[in-house]
Amino acid sequence: MTSTSVAQTRLHSHREQFPALGNKTYFNYGGQGPMPQRAMDAIAQTQAYVQQIGPFGNEVYRWIAPQTQAAREAIAFELHAPSPTITLTQNVTVGCNIAMWGIEWRAGDHILLSDCEHPGVIATTQEISRRFAVEVTTCPLKATLNEGDPVKVIVQHLRPNTRLVILSHVFWNTGQVLPLDKIAEVCRNNHSFLLIDAAQSAGLLPLNLTELGVDFYAFTGHKWLCGPAGAGGLYVRPEARESLKPTFIGLNGIVVDSQSQPVDWLPDGRRYEVSTLSYPLYLGLKEAIAIHQQWGTSQERYEQICQNSDYLWRRLVALPDVKCLRTSPPESGIVSFQLANNQPQPNLKLVQFLDSQRILTRTIADPSCVRVTVHYLTLESEIDQLIEAIQSFSKIVKS
Repeated sequence: MTSTSVAQTRLHSHREQFPALGNKTYFNYGGQGPMPQRAMDAIAQTQAYVQQIGPFGNEVYRWIAPQTQAAREAIAFELHAPSPTITLTQNVTVGCNIAMWGIEWRAGDHILLSDCEHPGVIATTQEISRRFAVEVTTCPLKATLNEGDPVKVIVQHLRPNTRLVILSHVFWNTGQVLPLDKIAEVCRNNHSFLLIDAAQSAGLLPLNLTELGVDFYAFTGHKWLCGPAGAGGLYVRPEARESLKPTFIGLNGIVVDSQSQPVDWLPDGRRYEVSTLSYPLYLGLKEAIAIHQQWGTSQERYEQICQNSDYLWRRLVALPDVKCLRTSPPESGIVSFQLANNQPQPNLKLVQFLDSQRILTRTIADPSCVRVTVHYLTLESEIDQLIEAIQSFSKIVKS
């Protein structure tokens, strides 16, 4: 048996831990990753055990505290960051809100974000602008997808009063990967905080947040990490922690005295947590991370993702009716393309046709395109199946 066939056999066996992959061809990892059975079992078993010994009482909390810490440490290990820098949140949006509202804004401050950010982030900057007379502008990074230097564009749009720069590590629509180490240095030299929306990078890219130099990194566990919805986190660089005030305040984030009176914030990432986390979800995420690490390191997983996206991109550009947004193979698992035909809403109609074939993709509004996301879990045969379905759709449209 060749090394390639051994690897394929191993991947087929590994995929059996993900029940959702058994009855469909899945290309929506960037929307929500399929959960492994072990993660679902951990959630159910944790709920059952909490009910057995509690659900409220000293025994419950003696058990929950080390379990939650183990989940925090698993997340930190995956991101190469010290566990005290990790705040447990529900998702990326909550993490971004903690960072954005925690800055002590002054009238006349400036926020800079790219033109590829998520609507939830954009709406938050608009409300901060309204409340605190902060100016918000965007820099045109979408145009640097195939040529140009995003760092240079950011430098051109920074101002002396730029308090915060908000960027996605991997753009959710085009799959572009930003050189964050260089951008972090530029922002630090300008005395600007740097907040990263990591919705499409945690679990996709090999990360070392300690070395990356960003101030705030908001991530989720339910996309590329294939964990449950409702479990995510926020990394806060230790040097930025004292400048970021808690946005939501509750018992989990404070130190109390013997009379249960608040006297201080906790000294680590827990200060931004509130109360009553959904503990079973974080234990489920911990199991999902362990299963990925069982297959390979974050670098090995990323290399396989890039191999899959390269194969998909090359198959797509060979089709006469398809235009990929990228003119070269992607550096992420996101491959976006447009259909070049004269039919109304061709992208939407293709996605609907693929749905009918149990091939799950999605449309993106800006730029209007079809987004396909491939994981290390994706099989080459699944990509071939997608290509054949696109060809079938084109024949139907032309007939």
